Amino acid sequence: MKNNLLTFIAILFISTLLVAFTPISNTKPKPKFVVVLDAGHGGKDPGNRGGGFNEKDIALSIVLKVGRELEKNDNIKVIYTRSNDVFIELDRRADIANDAKADLFVSVHCNAHNSQAYGTETFVLGLHRNQANFEVAKRENSVIFLEEDYDITYDGFDPNSPESYIGMQIMQEEYLDQSILLADYVQKKFTKELRRNDRGVKQAGFLVLRQTYMPSVLIETGFLTNREEGPFLNSSNGQSKMADAIVDAIKDYSGSINMAALDNLESNAPVAVTTVDAPTTFEDAFEGITFKVQLAASSKKLEPKSSNFKGLKPVFREEEGKFYKYYYGATSSYNQIQDLQKKAKSKGYKSCYVVAFKDGKKITVNEALKSQGK
Repeated sequence: MKNNLLTFIAILFISTLLVAFTPISNTKPKPKFVVVLDAGHGGKDPGNRGGGFNEKDIALSIVLKVGRELEKNDNIKVIYTRSNDVFIELDRRADIANDAKADLFVSVHCNAHNSQAYGTETFVLGLHRNQANFEVAKRENSVIFLEEDYDITYDGFDPNSPESYIGMQIMQEEYLDQSILLADYVQKKFTKELRRNDRGVKQAGFLVLRQTYMPSVLIETGFLTNREEGPFLNSSNGQSKMADAIVDAIKDYSGSINMAALDNLESNAPVAVTTVDAPTTFEDAFEGITFKVQLAASSKKLEPKSSNFKGLKPVFREEEGKFYKYYYGATSSYNQIQDLQKKAKSKGYKSCYVVAFKDGKKITVNEALKSQGK
């Protein structure tokens, strides 16, 4: 009995020592990339019924397929605005994304027209450029008429009135370039891999996009009113193919902003600081038109030293909304920035692209070139 007691005390003592001297990891869990998937319409709102199909059912099926694939990735968290046939107000859909502090908001819909129009188009927020874009926005926004007190919720917004759109504030302006990047990936997957007709990346005044505070797109997967496209979208095979394309686009987008690469760089970067022989901001570097190469965008705040960016310098870090953006080079010469872009791609930044500033404010590259008389 005494020997058993001594043995027990010895084991307890050794166990206590092991616990006491076991190093405690200070590594914080890596934040997940949060994607909010929004199936358009639902419940008492069927969406369009072109070809005798129900948009709400097709959109939900595609979204659930997208979600199941994304959930296989441990680094991605998926949130649904609806996962069954229920009616969700437009402002509530945006609230779900905002409350989750999502990295992406993706809304899925199906199109309709009184002709045999066909093809895919992906929208980002903006004032519609033409009547066709206005008609799409008007149709999708008309769901608010099914909501109680919609005139109060949306401050008197009338989906049928062009004047209502003129006063629309582009609340997503700081995320517009990321939204366009994602929309471009979506369209390329649809058109190059699925051979769908490309109707392009467009801007229009969608209420559900206006109220989100992260990169957001609204995907029109095709026309239910088209005699071939409608049955395709209504089929399990068609929905799976469209879902796979959207999944690939989201993965390409998350890879293009190099969040994983930046995480890796941060953990493996040398302690020594490399001096950057350049101004700390683009505004210090140039007045007027400035071109730069965007290498990455991330929630990670990484030192813009050359050792963190494969030897590239100068690298600038700018905080824009939820992201830190990392830029390489600063020049008023478009030819020079193209050379810098080629160099960045040769270093492994395959998805880097040229952006432009005028007096510190971001503009399109075309606007920059026009202002330079090119």
